[in-house]
Amino acid sequence: MEKEVDLKKYTIRTDLAIEEIGNGDENVVVTTKSKNKIKISTVKIKKVIDSINKKPGTYITIDFKDVTDYDNSKNVEKIFISKLKELLLDKGISDNDYCLIVGLGNKASTPDALGPKTVDGIIVTNHIYSLGQLNDGFRRVSAIAPGVLANTGVETSKIIDGVVEKEKPKFLIVIDALASSSIERLNKTIQMTDTGIQPGSGVGNRRQEISEETIGIPVIAIGVPTVVDAATIVNDTLNYMYRHFSYSKKNINNSINKLLVTPNYLDEDVEVKETDKKVLLGIIGSLTNDETKQLLFEVLAPIGYNLMVTPKEVDFVIDKLSKVISNGLNNTLNENVNHL
Repeated sequence: MEKEVDLKKYTIRTDLAIEEIGNGDENVVVTTKSKNKIKISTVKIKKVIDSINKKPGTYITIDFKDVTDYDNSKNVEKIFISKLKELLLDKGISDNDYCLIVGLGNKASTPDALGPKTVDGIIVTNHIYSLGQLNDGFRRVSAIAPGVLANTGVETSKIIDGVVEKEKPKFLIVIDALASSSIERLNKTIQMTDTGIQPGSGVGNRRQEISEETIGIPVIAIGVPTVVDAATIVNDTLNYMYRHFSYSKKNINNSINKLLVTPNYLDEDVEVKETDKKVLLGIIGSLTNDETKQLLFEVLAPIGYNLMVTPKEVDFVIDKLSKVISNGLNNTLNENVNHL
């Protein structure tokens, strides 16, 4: 007799609130705007909602195309500073409040190294404050990278608890790598929230929550999706195939396509008809997007092949992202710092 596999524990992996919200719920308010081709979305969840695996609070998402370009990275940095200042103001955090910054993750694993690498770029001032030599315009800031449970044998939340108990900071900022349910957001999104974080939740390795409820002080969590699972990659590829097929069918006689190296199906508003999907992929094409993703997940997850994947250039991109976030934090927390 074959062993039955309980698929209830397998869920679509994402840490981003913007990817979980539905339409029409009066307890979720979403506002979006764009600046310098960067999209800023603010999600406010008013109360616990069963269909959304996110706590009530504010979630700000910054979407961009390329952070490796200097001008783009500076534009992202400016928006990051502006939105983080708004979040701190909403939490009632003053300009002189002592801040502890925590870089979560494993520095030896590049996709998980965003937190520790960001901490490396933080201007730490608490030791100068202790000497009575901290200049005006600078805030008390401490920073730690506590590592991961597999290396330390101690829950990260317990390490943070101990530091908070002894140091008594007024608020906490945690930085961590996240998971996404869309390849388009991979290394191209920054999320910040005032609800804290549950490390490892996006990759099915939940650790103890780090939040105001568990730590006792306000917690701002900042993260970037650096990994995506195989089911998501296959599902997104199918959707690109549908768009490519519909675009090619519509523009088969368009002479301008002969001059293009790549088609415009990503840039144009391409209508994908259900009939086209069925022509291309038959039964699979008749499924909705959610049904297709769930099918892929149910096929791959029980046999251990729903791998977590990261882009080949992740080393370079993580360096750039950590620099954007550390510069953004330094500028936000210290009035007299200017890296822009």
